[in-house]
Amino acid sequence: MEDEHEPPLQPRTQFQGRVLLLTVCAAGIGGTFQFGYNLSIINAPTSHIQEFTNETWWVRTGRPLPDQLVPLLWSLIVSLYPVGGLLGALLAGPMAITLGRKKSLLVNNIFVVAAATLFGFSRRAGSFEMIMLGRLLVGVSAGVSMNVQPMYLGESAPKELRGAVAMTSAIFTALGIVMGQVVGLRELLGGPQAWPLLLASCLVPGVLQLASLPLLPESPRYLLIDCGDSEACLAALQRLRGPADLAGELAELERERAACQGRRARRPWELFRDRALRRQVASLVVLGGVMELCGNDAVYAYASAVFSQARIPPEKVQYASIGTGGCELLAALLSCVVIERVGRRMLLMGGYGLMTCWGSVFTAALCLQSSLPWMPYLAMFCVFAFILSFGIGPAALHGLQDLSFLTRD
Repeated sequence: MEDEHEPPLQPRTQFQGRVLLLTVCAAGIGGTFQFGYNLSIINAPTSHIQEFTNETWWVRTGRPLPDQLVPLLWSLIVSLYPVGGLLGALLAGPMAITLGRKKSLLVNNIFVVAAATLFGFSRRAGSFEMIMLGRLLVGVSAGVSMNVQPMYLGESAPKELRGAVAMTSAIFTALGIVMGQVVGLRELLGGPQAWPLLLASCLVPGVLQLASLPLLPESPRYLLIDCGDSEACLAALQRLRGPADLAGELAELERERAACQGRRARRPWELFRDRALRRQVASLVVLGGVMELCGNDAVYAYASAVFSQARIPPEKVQYASIGTGGCELLAALLSCVVIERVGRRMLLMGGYGLMTCWGSVFTAALCLQSSLPWMPYLAMFCVFAFILSFGIGPAALHGLQDLSFLTRD
């Protein structure tokens, strides 16, 4: 008799899955997808932007840039992206509390629109400073979205799906990297005349998010705990969960609300003073720092040079570079499949262990590539192996660790 009552649960599951999937896609397309996209599109027009910078300087001063300043300005253009990310990360917390999770993601697209405008008109205006400012602004946008998106999705997803939803951040990042590499092909927007459009194409994911995210509910937790609006919280839960008994989830949120009553948001240094949280926070800081300093972005940046050393024809290097982004995407998808069998700790330690191994071999291959003719091929293999190791462990589990170490209590 109990089996006869199971079929009516299917529409609820389908409804819940549909709304949650749309929420994940709408948040991800303008969030970590945007981060990965802007990280990779800057590689294709490297020589074109350097030539533009040199020409602009010539027009202004009547003489070309000194040889040592061309790579210096280019390095500044590239490095302003993570500088903006740091500023965005500092903005994310106040924005998420003041505006809400969903509104923060929407307002965050102001930075994207401003950056795309600067990129699109930089060549016509003859200003490489506009490119620098645009890179800073898309970095701010990435810093905000990479912090607010996991918060929004983690609070919108039911408990049983929270881990799976958290892992979509890594998938969208890898997907953004691959799409940026594809759009940056010479046949598309990577040519000498189209590079301003390539940089400005970051507007497309922003517009998609602006068109879709307003149709989806705000975080129920934010509505109840930060806004104190029980009716809006119930309405958001009903849209996300479908026609189901929400009494248990509402009771849990009410308990959390009562526990947070009269408390203010803690500052980072205050978290370290709390003995109950000190170990978890220290673990998160270490894991986050190791991930940012592990060198994966540097491998992406120098992959083209390694492929050239391996005697891949210059016109084919761009296609080989797409394989690097494809490796990370494949690894992120594979990680979703094996995580429950292998375990998070094993994937994380195994990923970093393999990265250490391949990084050491890669360094040796670069040092010996002028002595042994087959070393450039070994270096090329290490590039793919390093990125695969990063994708299956650290990249896929980074957002998930935040949910694992710190509980809502």
